[in-house]
Amino acid sequence: MFEGRRVAAIIAAAGKGERLGSALPKQYLKIGGETVLSRSIRTFEEMDAIDYIFVVAGKDWLQYCRDLIEDGGFTKVEAVVAGGETRQDSVFNALQKMNSVKPGVEYVLIHDGARPFISEEVISNVLSEAASSGAAVACVAMKNSVRKVSDDSSESVDREDYVSVQTPQGFRKSMLIDAYDKAFDDSFYGTDDASIVEHAGGSIAVVDGDYQNIKITTREDLPMENRVGTGFDVHRLTEGRALILGGVDIPWEKGLDGHSDADVLVHAVMDALLGAAGLGDIGKLFPDTDPRYEGISSLLLLQEVSEHLEEAFYRVGNVDATIMAQSPRMAPHIDEMRENIAGSLGVDKSRISIKATTTEGLGFTGREEGIACEAVASIYR
Repeated sequence: MFEGRRVAAIIAAAGKGERLGSALPKQYLKIGGETVLSRSIRTFEEMDAIDYIFVVAGKDWLQYCRDLIEDGGFTKVEAVVAGGETRQDSVFNALQKMNSVKPGVEYVLIHDGARPFISEEVISNVLSEAASSGAAVACVAMKNSVRKVSDDSSESVDREDYVSVQTPQGFRKSMLIDAYDKAFDDSFYGTDDASIVEHAGGSIAVVDGDYQNIKITTREDLPMENRVGTGFDVHRLTEGRALILGGVDIPWEKGLDGHSDADVLVHAVMDALLGAAGLGDIGKLFPDTDPRYEGISSLLLLQEVSEHLEEAFYRVGNVDATIMAQSPRMAPHIDEMRENIAGSLGVDKSRISIKATTTEGLGFTGREEGIACEAVASIYR
């Protein structure tokens, strides 16, 4: 509650995020283990001035969004509302829902679900100004030079005359609803909520935004994130099997037993990469009960792991692996192993390090009962 008045926040998160190139809408991608949308909601959730939150989600993602909110423990979220064809339609749907279940709201804040780094200070400033003047938006000064471009020419303009608009945007509820009604009556579609209020004759106050309050739109907007994972795997040596390590068929009297080609080196590398990205392990992705993976080359599975990393916007930094085997000698084959693994991951061979060691005759590897491998992998986004 703000100065004795009820305040609602509408989080617009119905976009598909097509410019990001992800099968998962950008608002559901994770940053530091938490989804973009959850981060966006949480700041409003934790503010005493905010009484209610309404989230707008795409029609195909309603249940996904509801589950996310339930798992996040967000107690102020009153409803997840289905979005419309445009952002304007989506916000209007939320306004209608808000009016029906919480008619006592007097101030409304509208925020992009893809702006996860919003601060309480900016929210408070927008709300205060909206309560004072009726409508307020958060903006930041332009840092770069600005040019106006037409079909056949361009001209420099004074960047001091322009600001970059952010969210949240705050309004008296009555002013906002009247503006939306007029916009639809006039078949007017604005670029944001402030433009809709402006179309209805309202004046928009500008308050200081925050350069950290970026909107996740393209891959470049995602913050740099570095992660490290470890992997370990063991396979028993047995007669009648080929010995495949790092995709190399090594001549030897025994091979490794397993559902796939039992490439213990590649398996350890996959687990290290999956662990770094928080994507589970090879048992989850490629269960040994699935006939599709019987006898399959582990390099093909590694390619699939690489695709999973790509979908989560991760890149491979480097891989460092150690093979533990009493015999045969690994040194003649290590360079080819590096090339194979690098090829499956789509990285330069210089990022792949493979070492081999014996265990001085100790343990199951020393007795030549099996081969073990451990790997450490770094990834970045």
